[in-house]
Amino acid sequence: MSQLHDLSALEQGALVRRGEVSPAELVEHYLARADEVGAFVCRTPELALDRARALPRTGASPLHGVPTAIKDLNLTAGVPTSFGSAAWTDYVPEVSDNVTLSVEAAGMVSLGKTSTPEFGSPCYTEPEGLPPAVTPWDRTRMAGGSSGGAAAAVAAGLVPVAPGSDGGGSIRIPASCCGLVGLKPTRGRISAAPMYGEPVGLATAGPIARSVRDAAALLDVLAGRRVGDPAWAPEPEGSFLAACERPPGRLRIARFAAPLITETAVDPECRRAWEDASALLEFLGHQVEDIPVPLDRSAVAVFEVCWAVLTALSSAPEGREHLLRPLTRWLTERGSAVSGPGFGLAIGEMRRLGAQALRVLAPYDAVLTPTLAAPPLPVGALRNDEDPSADFEAQKAFTPWTSAWNVTGMPAISLPLHWTPDGLPVGVMLAARPADEQRLLALSAQVEAAAPWSHRRPPGW
Repeated sequence: MSQLHDLSALEQGALVRRGEVSPAELVEHYLARADEVGAFVCRTPELALDRARALPRTGASPLHGVPTAIKDLNLTAGVPTSFGSAAWTDYVPEVSDNVTLSVEAAGMVSLGKTSTPEFGSPCYTEPEGLPPAVTPWDRTRMAGGSSGGAAAAVAAGLVPVAPGSDGGGSIRIPASCCGLVGLKPTRGRISAAPMYGEPVGLATAGPIARSVRDAAALLDVLAGRRVGDPAWAPEPEGSFLAACERPPGRLRIARFAAPLITETAVDPECRRAWEDASALLEFLGHQVEDIPVPLDRSAVAVFEVCWAVLTALSSAPEGREHLLRPLTRWLTERGSAVSGPGFGLAIGEMRRLGAQALRVLAPYDAVLTPTLAAPPLPVGALRNDEDPSADFEAQKAFTPWTSAWNVTGMPAISLPLHWTPDGLPVGVMLAARPADEQRLLALSAQVEAAAPWSHRRPPGW
């Protein structure tokens, strides 16, 4: 007999609308499930139950009454928010950011804060003094990062869907490691209010889910602009969820598998996942074409300048700098050495390189690559506190494609289409033209219908 966590987020929302289950019953069910994957920094059971009991039975969103959790990078009024850093453990914000406010406005109920690495920088989630976030498919292996806690929570059935954020792959990396759907929306799709603390345009919030339709429904919750936004994506015609019900038509899809940001070996299982996805797309009637790598390798150094400056901007409260991790201190030193004009020139050059790639890709409706160069690695395999530069290079070798679509601003999604013989998930990544999430979701839903993964459950589910 199915339990509540066996159901999709949309199915749970439908139960609430029909009065067959209350939001409080859903919250109680999920709070009773043990976190054995390092998903949460903290849970807020009393707040969650109070909010669930106060909700009306129906709301505008199909996710009304559905539990979720907020990433520890997102400001949440009255709830400890440490940004994954030991330097911020005592911080309790007085305001909530757009992600938190959007989730609350949709009638969703947060169960607490999901784990993230310090300031969301590394692609693994091993915050100081806390358990690492691990994939429930093998709890000795990483959940990825920086939305590793959110992905671990969804994959282990601790919440049905969760928001993450992505500045270089931080939604798609953990989605691949945890066997989930992870969507980085187009630049400007989701407001960064009220802080607007990322001036480069690399990072955005986005959904992590077990199905394409659940991801689309959460994107509907998060998307939209707020007064004061400096820029925004065009409003779509209709909902993102509705786009999943429309056939995408016959698409022209580019593909490449050459590592983009560094020379690295690609695990045969990741290559096999990409080849199988190509064959599936052709079977579905799409035209798949090999292309050279569309983004010039010079973009890597420019991206690194911007990434280091963004890390330096995060900083620590005065007198607590010694609590920062070695990788953060190393990146902060690099970023602090960049002059104001140098930073401005790097942003301009990155946008020119992104525009060049967009011109190359303009004839294509989508682009297919692997998500990662390897299945989920053992915990600690990338982290190197003794040599932060080696840590950074190891991260690049693990994630040689994801950051390209942060540079271009294109929407990109990781889909769990492959499992290794020993049961580890391997994602493949599709990207689409800027502001074309609806076509990307229609294509992804078509792929999911042809090669479903919902029957797969990790050990301990």
